[in-house]
Amino acid sequence: MPPDPVPGSNALPEQLPVSANNPCPFLRALVAGGFVDGHSVALPKISSTIQAASGETGLRRRMVWPQTFGVALIANGFGPLRLIRSLWSGVTLDQLRNGPLDKHGGGSRILDAEAHVHEGEIDRLACFGSDYPNPCGGTERGLNAAQIKTYMRSNIDRDGADARWYFPLLMRGEWPVLLRVMGKGEGDNRYLSVAEVRTLFVDRRLPERIVTRLLTKPRPAGLLWRLGRATIGFAVALVVLLGVAWIAFPDQTDETLSSMLPKSIAEMVPPALPAYEAPKTAHWLNQGWTVKDRQWFHHATQGTATFPVPYKWFMALEQPYLSPFGTPGRISDSSYLERFGFIPSPKSTDGDSAGLKAYGFDAAADANASPAPAPLPGLAPTPAANNDGLPVGFARLSGAVDPATGAAEPDKIGLTCAACHTGSIRYKGTSIRFDGGPAMVDLRKLEKAMGFAMMLTQWVPTRFSRFAEQVLGAGASESERTALKKGLKAATDFALTMQAKNYQKAIEAKGQSETQEGFGRLDALNRIGNQVFYLDMAVGGLPGYLDNQEAIAAPVSYPPIWTVPWFSWAQYDASISQPLIRNAGEALGVFAAVNFSPDRPANRLFRSSIAIENLVYIENMLHGPDPFAADPPRFGGLTSPKWPGKLFPGDKAWTIDQAKVDAGRKLYGKICVECHLGPVDDQSFDTDEDTKALSFWRRDGGPWNKPGDAVNLVEKPVADMRTDPGQSSILRTRMVKVPGFFGLDPAKDLKGCGLPPSTSTTDMPYALALMDVVQRASDKWFDEHPVVDRSQVWGKRKNCPNPAPKPIYRARPLNGVWATAPYLHNGSVPSLYWLLSPAADRPTSFCQGARDYDPITVGFAVPAGGEASCKTGQTRFMASDSKGPIKGNSVMGHSFEGPERDPHDYPPGVIGRGFSDTERWQLIEYLKTL
Repeated sequence: MPPDPVPGSNALPEQLPVSANNPCPFLRALVAGGFVDGHSVALPKISSTIQAASGETGLRRRMVWPQTFGVALIANGFGPLRLIRSLWSGVTLDQLRNGPLDKHGGGSRILDAEAHVHEGEIDRLACFGSDYPNPCGGTERGLNAAQIKTYMRSNIDRDGADARWYFPLLMRGEWPVLLRVMGKGEGDNRYLSVAEVRTLFVDRRLPERIVTRLLTKPRPAGLLWRLGRATIGFAVALVVLLGVAWIAFPDQTDETLSSMLPKSIAEMVPPALPAYEAPKTAHWLNQGWTVKDRQWFHHATQGTATFPVPYKWFMALEQPYLSPFGTPGRISDSSYLERFGFIPSPKSTDGDSAGLKAYGFDAAADANASPAPAPLPGLAPTPAANNDGLPVGFARLSGAVDPATGAAEPDKIGLTCAACHTGSIRYKGTSIRFDGGPAMVDLRKLEKAMGFAMMLTQWVPTRFSRFAEQVLGAGASESERTALKKGLKAATDFALTMQAKNYQKAIEAKGQSETQEGFGRLDALNRIGNQVFYLDMAVGGLPGYLDNQEAIAAPVSYPPIWTVPWFSWAQYDASISQPLIRNAGEALGVFAAVNFSPDRPANRLFRSSIAIENLVYIENMLHGPDPFAADPPRFGGLTSPKWPGKLFPGDKAWTIDQAKVDAGRKLYGKICVECHLGPVDDQSFDTDEDTKALSFWRRDGGPWNKPGDAVNLVEKPVADMRTDPGQSSILRTRMVKVPGFFGLDPAKDLKGCGLPPSTSTTDMPYALALMDVVQRASDKWFDEHPVVDRSQVWGKRKNCPNPAPKPIYRARPLNGVWATAPYLHNGSVPSLYWLLSPAADRPTSFCQGARDYDPITVGFAVPAGGEASCKTGQTRFMASDSKGPIKGNSVMGHSFEGPERDPHDYPPGVIGRGFSDTERWQLIEYLKTL
């Protein structure tokens, strides 16, 4: 055994010296008495010794062995090499100091960090006890189980911020175990003698009855028990190794476990995330908005409470990790949320230019920006501060009111329009950011992380203490802490049961399976339906609508929203014409509250928290002035981002080849205009003799209803396009049940649509039910805000379903297309290069999230065979798996292949002739300029 710092100085008569680096009083007594070596002790040896000392019998005695084995395995450290060494050579008792079991003198404080005993702390221990009848006669001071629990809780409170989350676990492995081993009496009267505690700590001696147990030669264990014990030891070691791996390498461990476990069990594993990597530089592209307007859009509330906790709770929750030596960061830390794909945002745009430049803002860009539109009377937008520095897409809902009761509620935390419709690409450490583009976020991962964060806050005692102090303050009463814990439990139960568990139950009952959304994709239509027609109803006290839920099985890429206010029909399936209905429906889908309660006054039905004033203002910001008021005509409002080649001078990958652009323009005019219309900002196209007749801005025979009104986009039957039909079928086929007291009547409520009378007031198509509910919620808002001119907000467009007889997808103009990878509505094609290739040649798998943009192929550089594995935390799009094609993930359709034909003679799925490689690169070069 290595010598002590002062050899022999700590050895009492007839005792062996004990290292000061062994901080456990019971182990110190075992070493001093010569029952175990003071240096290395094999794990089976230490386990058998503790088992003998316990005095337990039967199964309880046998369970002491694996419990001790597991604790001893990690006693010297969590590192993989350390664990292997412990398995091989045992626990090293004179190296326990600063290990996982060392509280550094915290806890009871009887034994300090230098192994000095403070007898005054033993006197304090006695204050928590009572006098008990000694089995040998008389009475003595001791503590029973309840008193020990009170004593431990008091010690944790006394340690305050110095206490770690695992201290209660260690103390439960000390004082209650001491009670089991050294206790006297039975049942509730079993107590731990303070005198024997004093002897244990001060003299390092065990009671004689414990010594007798240790000296009694145990009967040899049978073969079956030895085999069973070895198996249990191996299982314990495996569990410990997995636990340690999860603590040390959570993302790698989570991903490995998720790939090995059945899907239902894998859902119980926290989500793996890409590593955080701050960009070297950042740039917001100029799109016609001022810095202040851009920042307002990023954080303007829609009236939503996307997360099931108040704003203050969200800011106090810690990340869903265990940190043995410290505390995890907050879940609200921008660097953590950025790992889900969100874009960092400053607290204010009023700071110095250097500080704003770090976020990519350039005040000089304001010189090219249009002034913000004036709000309509009675519809002044609410402020949108970001005082806590949350990323783009997070908003604080202040002045929240329960729409059912009218009661004031604490501030909420929700997602904004910008959460899904603000894009960025990354190239060699440079982050290029733009508004209105598709986000590369993974909301499902964030939902899971929130659930685990809430669970751990409940289960890990010191974590809840920190949480409570942040939410309530240091001087909160016990009753306030208890109420907070109940509220947290209710929120957690809501997230895990009402949302997650009941969703799984519903889709399993229907025999449905979910399609992974992943980074950059969301099944918005099915999510909105599940929220409005199940969750909102359940919150309103309406049971029996579990079956209204459908599997998330048609994820789509977040669509770009520049130019959208001018389209006659929005959404990929051209399903919504009325802008306010589009935006209010989206707000309901991300948890704007709505009153569906049958127990409240009827005049409160359909009252909601939707922030109509902000939705209207956002639409006007996007819309901009009449484009035909300019010469030549051009869109204002939010314009599409331009190719950012100037950010990379000298990099040939970003340099535009004008000769290829000119050749690509001709190809565009011959092949793309039929569906995507003329380019919106290419004067050469609009004036060239060969293409000007196809101009987007032509006044006669063009796509406009009339100049300055709306653009009629080309709609194509899904059967002809042969792109994935999943999204187009949702509003065509999904049905929902609604309560009769809603009084929904689409034929009556959706005015001017000419719908046939409804056959049922309780069973109806999802599309009509949603349009009617959103109509009712919007009408309710206007009824309660009579100063607002409803007709001015509503405009000319009606809230009617698309009359197309078959499922369709609409084709939008391709301005800004370079910034919208991956392609097709379901985000199934990684780059323009592959989109312009025959469908059968496209890769069927690729990785998304935290990857570099490829300016050559315009999108993600993916080989023809696809990508079989991804970096930690990324999600992998797959068209098929071992079971066959994955619903919603087809990469087929919109194909260019074969010889040139009459447009009506192409087979379904083929929309044009094949390109030569030269032509493909020419067209790609032109598309970069749009």
